[in-house]
Amino acid sequence: MDVKVPPMSITIQPVSAQHPDFVGVVQGVQLAQPLEPSVVAAIDAGMDHYGVLVFRDQPLTQSEQIALARHFGPLDAGLRKATGAPTRFQHEELIDIGNVKLDGAVADRSDQKLIGVLANQLWHSDSTFQDLPVKYSMLSAVVVPDSGADTEWCDLRAAWDDLPRELQTLVEGRTAQHSAFHSRILLGDDKYDAAQLERFPPVDRALVHVHPGSGRKVLFASVHCQQVSGMTVPEGRLLVQELLEHATQRKYVYRHQWQVGDYVMWDNRATLHRGRRYDLSVRRDLRRTTTLERWAAQAAAA
Repeated sequence: MDVKVPPMSITIQPVSAQHPDFVGVVQGVQLAQPLEPSVVAAIDAGMDHYGVLVFRDQPLTQSEQIALARHFGPLDAGLRKATGAPTRFQHEELIDIGNVKLDGAVADRSDQKLIGVLANQLWHSDSTFQDLPVKYSMLSAVVVPDSGADTEWCDLRAAWDDLPRELQTLVEGRTAQHSAFHSRILLGDDKYDAAQLERFPPVDRALVHVHPGSGRKVLFASVHCQQVSGMTVPEGRLLVQELLEHATQRKYVYRHQWQVGDYVMWDNRATLHRGRRYDLSVRRDLRRTTTLERWAAQAAAA
């Protein structure tokens, strides 16, 4: 279905007939300009419905991207808060999803930076490993390779709807322990000291939750899950793998082929995403902003 919010010019249409309720393409808004409250509300409504929104031909400066993201909630710097890694950006809240070093050169394959690039190729939802829950992530494409480096999103609402009743009964009421470092350790990156590990202790999250905007149930498993309540570690990890295999079937997945100037935002409470393989010697510069849930940030500040 199309989502229109008159009398504004902004329109949101499904990306394809294959995904009528997942991934919308937005037209009629200039993201580099300050957004009116009615436009923010229209985008929020589109996010509740589609889970992922695509904006084409919207190049942004670093400051413009930060200002845009602030319309949707307080910003979060993610795992870099624990690692203390330096940034090449003007703003601490911009998260680097590229393979570019601080000096502007492309990182070589031995560079520690590429661990994060490769970990992003595993199915995950951003920052589920921290106490303050995140809401949206937004990615701006500055430089993209000629081939590869696509990004995929899967619809965890549809995945829940189609989950066999036996598995629905098994997972409902259980929690999964999300670890900031679990996926990276899987890839051989295990050089974290006690202070870093303590900065992000594992967080328990429900394996099934109700999305507050749409009212739909969500199957919430990801590569960050290292243990499931009421199960041994091996049993829990095998269950998470089974749930991921179900949720990432092609019928639930949208694959985005990046163009310079693309801006994609997604709801971390309703989707998983992953990057796809590309030649790491070719420059790729994508910049992410992530927002916290407003209520959670306000409660933490009180």
